[in-house]
Amino acid sequence: MKNNEATHKGVLRIGALEIPCAVLKDGRRVLSENGIANALGGRSGSAKRLKTEAFNEGAHLPVFLASRSLLPYISKELRDGPLNPIKYISGENETMGYAAEALPEICNIWLQARQDKRLSAQQADRAQAAEIVMRGLAELGIVALVDEATGYQATRDRDALQAILDRYLQREFAAWAKRFPDAFYCEIFRLRGWNWNAMSVARPGVVGTYTNDVVYERLAPGILDELRALNPLQEDGGRVRKHHQFLTDDIGHPALAQHLHAVIGLMRASATWVQFKALLDRAFPKKGTQLQLLLDENL
Repeated sequence: MKNNEATHKGVLRIGALEIPCAVLKDGRRVLSENGIANALGGRSGSAKRLKTEAFNEGAHLPVFLASRSLLPYISKELRDGPLNPIKYISGENETMGYAAEALPEICNIWLQARQDKRLSAQQADRAQAAEIVMRGLAELGIVALVDEATGYQATRDRDALQAILDRYLQREFAAWAKRFPDAFYCEIFRLRGWNWNAMSVARPGVVGTYTNDVVYERLAPGILDELRALNPLQEDGGRVRKHHQFLTDDIGHPALAQHLHAVIGLMRASATWVQFKALLDRAFPKKGTQLQLLLDENL
């Protein structure tokens, strides 16, 4: 595997996301499988199961494309080409990755499936992430082409392209960024006596009910009803966006962060769910029906 040894290593930064990357001895540019999966929203339990099923049948299916909705868009040419996995040596570790050229192909699969309305509401965030990555790569690509055509790449600062990408994607990712810390869900699991797995995104359906009760019904008067109207349930039972994406940056998101910080403190101080709810009702009783200015004025 001499040609699969990394001679250069780094991190491709796309907004707040980071994808480990490397250049191999034979000149191939590769991105780590885990990095791509994280950039496109992590790994669901169903994705892992579908990947395992494919493996048992002698086929390779990347975990970031392991969805039955996406299978019609993964051609044999893609499987044998950009989506053919590459094992490479990075330092002392063996890493699974894909050719860097695969990233736009991967994003295109998600975007085509969304255009054809093949995705569930729960997959909307992943398609949105793919769109953001594609826009960032296009923006960066045209700048790099101009620099190469003019010879400017020889004099520009090594971090200049990264800075351009960061500025372009900062606002795009703001609406998509994670707002609920893992500690919130970890404490719910502890208080309910459930086993917590930080590597899994699967949660019992009742957690959504708890979130409405603990957070949105106590955040501002009438806000949960308004969020439900703005972000209605779809036919498959999911919602197109996360409720918090409708909150304003200047009032709504700071209020959410402050409330979550206080709620997590109450959770940590409680030994049982009943004790926590008693403290919560005393500290943050549910609001009335008068809506405050926490929602995006543009909506």
